[in-house]
Amino acid sequence: MTPLAPGTAVHVRVPATTANLGPGFDTLGLALSLYDEVDVAVRAEPGAHVEVHGVGADGTVATDASNLVVATIAEVFARRGAPLPGLELVAHNAIPHGRGLGSSGAAIVAGVMAAKGLLELAGERPFDSAELLAIATELEGHPDNVAPALFGGLTIAWLTPGGPQHKKLNVHRGVSPVVFVPAQEVPTKLARTMQPAQVPHEDAVFNVSRSALLIAALIQSPELLLAATEDKLHQSYRAQAMPDSDALIRLLRGRGFPAVVSGAGPSVLVLCPEPAQRLAAAELVAAESTVPWDALMLAVDFKGATVTPADADATTPVGGGTSG
Repeated sequence: MTPLAPGTAVHVRVPATTANLGPGFDTLGLALSLYDEVDVAVRAEPGAHVEVHGVGADGTVATDASNLVVATIAEVFARRGAPLPGLELVAHNAIPHGRGLGSSGAAIVAGVMAAKGLLELAGERPFDSAELLAIATELEGHPDNVAPALFGGLTIAWLTPGGPQHKKLNVHRGVSPVVFVPAQEVPTKLARTMQPAQVPHEDAVFNVSRSALLIAALIQSPELLLAATEDKLHQSYRAQAMPDSDALIRLLRGRGFPAVVSGAGPSVLVLCPEPAQRLAAAELVAAESTVPWDALMLAVDFKGATVTPADADATTPVGGGTSG
């Protein structure tokens, strides 16, 4: 590869994601129109320096080589046997941390995409979507957030002996997400410890049926979303760790809104079948919830992560815009 000259730079944009979507535990994910953006430039000095704006600017995000984006870039360079140059990063973070909106997955995807952009500028063999997903999944631990972050839209992700796989689907234009974000965090690791190793057979069958229905609801029949988002595998077990989220879901579903925990929580996702219902959901929460929530009315992101050379005008989606 050609050595990267100081000043070589790329711009990366990665969407927030919401995983599970109710019954699709560790399998289904959706990209949302809320973005972290990172500018990564090669510098003459060794090491890394990170400047953080927005979420994490209070010092909760590392500003040295331990930063998750930097560490991911270093891992991708090492996998390709390429020397890691000195790096200057400027991060503009909008995705809340510890709220079930895929912030750690977004940081990993940002690092993967930045490394892809820099290495390809240096003449390295291009990355394909399978390699990007494999690296991101290994670093994150599971593919349900990194797949939609990479590829956009609705993704089904699964693991095989040959590595993680995904299928991207287009969402019905009527589907209108709103996310209610609380002030407090719930660590994903804590939420995962609340689940049993085994579940009743009838609960597993219930979720299989609802997951199949959810795909149909999201791509073709959004009027079925209330029934399609029912779950018996994970949300009830995690409720004690996030009682406010559980109460909000019960309130919303009791009034006919398709509400679920977003990822590992504690944010609450409502997959409204049409845009006007989002306003009604927000009005209900403002009027009747006993705790404050920040309502984010978002669209489905269909593009996924992009990387742009600093001197280019057009972004390049993962895999040239193709889906697997």
